[in-house]
Amino acid sequence: MSDSWKTTLPCTRAEAEAIDAGAIEIDAVLMTTEMVEDDVEQWRLDAYTDDEPDAAMIAAIRALAPSAAAIEPTVEKLTDADWVAMSQAGLEPIREGRFIVHTQAHPVEPGPGERAFLIDAGQAFGTGHHGTTSGCLAMLDRLADQRFDNIIDLGTGTGLLAFAARHLWPEARVTATDIDPVAIEVTRENAALNGVERVDLIVADGARAPAISEAAPCDLIIANILAGPLIAMAPEIAAIAAPHATIVLAGLLANQADKVIAAYRAAGCTLEQSETRGDWTILRLTAAEVPVTHLNSDDTGRENWARDI
Repeated sequence: MSDSWKTTLPCTRAEAEAIDAGAIEIDAVLMTTEMVEDDVEQWRLDAYTDDEPDAAMIAAIRALAPSAAAIEPTVEKLTDADWVAMSQAGLEPIREGRFIVHTQAHPVEPGPGERAFLIDAGQAFGTGHHGTTSGCLAMLDRLADQRFDNIIDLGTGTGLLAFAARHLWPEARVTATDIDPVAIEVTRENAALNGVERVDLIVADGARAPAISEAAPCDLIIANILAGPLIAMAPEIAAIAAPHATIVLAGLLANQADKVIAAYRAAGCTLEQSETRGDWTILRLTAAEVPVTHLNSDDTGRENWARDI
């Protein structure tokens, strides 16, 4: 095992949640930890890297925790340590309805009717331990009695929500997309680890890619992203929705929910349920009876490809 490095800075809860929910372009595994229970100011950011962090890496890590601008980061060499395993050490298994999500460091034996997924911390968001992802799992579990035939998970991250959908609706077509090719490869690897089959994978920015348009209309759309992209994508998501489709949205802070809801109402959608977990909100909406005209799939500004697992 080669040496690895840990860089540590204090941060606030708001900064930690932004790190956990965001698409962070940094060559490090990031872990945030609550240092004092219910104290929003006392959190910690640990960044694990293969090599000793240079000035550019330190600056990138600092940028994630502006509240620690006056504090020197602690840089520690981890001799003969597996930094991925260390980043998972605090990730206890979670349970949401029939689903259990765990890491290799915390194996579980599912009980009758339960479905366990092994999702290790790594280069893509969506281990199930963040309130947005676990909230989506709970929302999907409650929809289990409904029938869906064509499901898409936009911004799939680790693939977890697409895997849950495949389990709940085994006869449906399931598509998972992400803007990041690394996330799609992570999803492919996680599918193999968990014995998940028949999920179409697409690298795409938003929902305009030809492969997505060709798969539409979808009767269940899941998008666990961030408030800004969710608002911008409202017309795109409405365009790929079947009449009365169910839309599950997450990745938005509670104080951003009204703006997201307004954007989807403008696209013809109706709010059915809103659930708050900590500072985060998960929304369930119904698409319009008359679908929005599909967007032109000849958008050359959005690169995409699709393969099947």
